[in-house]
Amino acid sequence: MPRLFAQRNAKFPVVLLSLLVVLALSGGVFAQDAAPVALRMTAWDVATTPYWQALIDAYEAQNPNVTVELTDLASADYQDVVNIMLSGGDTTDIITVKDIPGYSAMLTRGQIIPLTDLIEAADLDLSVYSGAAEELTYEGEIYALPFRSDIWILYYNKDIFDAAGIDYPTNDMTWDEFDALARQLTSGSGADKVYGGHFHVWRSTVQLATVQDGENTIIAEDYSFLAPMYNMVTGLQADGMIMDYGELRTGSIHYSGVFKNAQVAMLPMGSWFIATLIAAENAGEFDFDWGVAAYPHPEGVAAGTTAGTLTSLAINANSANQEAAWDFIQFYTGPEGAQVLAETGNLPAIRTPEVLATFAALDGVPEEAAEALQTTTVRLELPMHPRVGAIEQVLNEEHELIMTNSISVEEGIAEINRRIAELGEE
Repeated sequence: MPRLFAQRNAKFPVVLLSLLVVLALSGGVFAQDAAPVALRMTAWDVATTPYWQALIDAYEAQNPNVTVELTDLASADYQDVVNIMLSGGDTTDIITVKDIPGYSAMLTRGQIIPLTDLIEAADLDLSVYSGAAEELTYEGEIYALPFRSDIWILYYNKDIFDAAGIDYPTNDMTWDEFDALARQLTSGSGADKVYGGHFHVWRSTVQLATVQDGENTIIAEDYSFLAPMYNMVTGLQADGMIMDYGELRTGSIHYSGVFKNAQVAMLPMGSWFIATLIAAENAGEFDFDWGVAAYPHPEGVAAGTTAGTLTSLAINANSANQEAAWDFIQFYTGPEGAQVLAETGNLPAIRTPEVLATFAALDGVPEEAAEALQTTTVRLELPMHPRVGAIEQVLNEEHELIMTNSISVEEGIAEINRRIAELGEE
């Protein structure tokens, strides 16, 4: 098949694009009697991740002349291997983008093509991604479309709330209200103590709440915006309302264990934990009722605003089947693909009421999930920036010093400012 799509920074003729779209819609490009097309796509952990093949099967059922073969790479080494492949001129058609640092590297090297003109010609509505498409835009171009998005939500133990006679968290709860609830729900002592809230040791459990307003990101010159959230969390820790960070670190205590053991009433965590809890409950690891609510938000920020990670699809600049790859990506990342993904128990980047109803109807998913998972805006955990890896390392190190009381919140923020300013001078 001819190589129709332009390389990075070259504009694809809009007239030709429009013609392709019309032909595709009328069955002219990928009609059943069209010439066979074989696409290749990178992925990871295929044997243990059913949605890869489920989405391909659904696409091939509609496009019998197209076959899609998965190139299975190890999850831990995925981005490094992809970088080596692309640098060596590999022609795999569809590249799954696992993280923002990898995405940034591929687009700046010209290894994946811009999709902006294609999106405009296909008249795709990017608002369905709740802001995720804007987060993937770099210098006016977007090089990938998201199909999966794990977002941060709030898990809670209904039995603990019921015993305390307190109403369950709502989908419009501020962090100040979370603080007050955590204090109300903490009870007992010693081995029988129940903590009102829980913050896992990751820096993201504290810092993500500081970027919900859209005015700040973890790429900044002045990190004073971190102070209110750190003051809240260290205050809860000092007052014994959440578990001690140092003890969690030294004991290698995982958030899943303390929640399943009914030691905490509320847990801010990613949507991936839903499947873990369902499996644990089915295995008889716990027997209490649990629920989910929207991620708490700062005062003045719209309910449903959260943070998340994206898994996206891009087209290899060396692919000889770019038009077929684009047709596949539109399905995979669109409403039909989202429906298939939800049926496998995974959260799509598109979360329409219909898609969330499908997800919520799965056995074991709390009934309130359909509403709790509705999002207004999704902020990326790691935004686009050439030094994002080095910046994250600084934030991780200073986070640990603050949470272990080795330095004060003010001292930690001052040190973050100093160290990241030095990175910019290198």
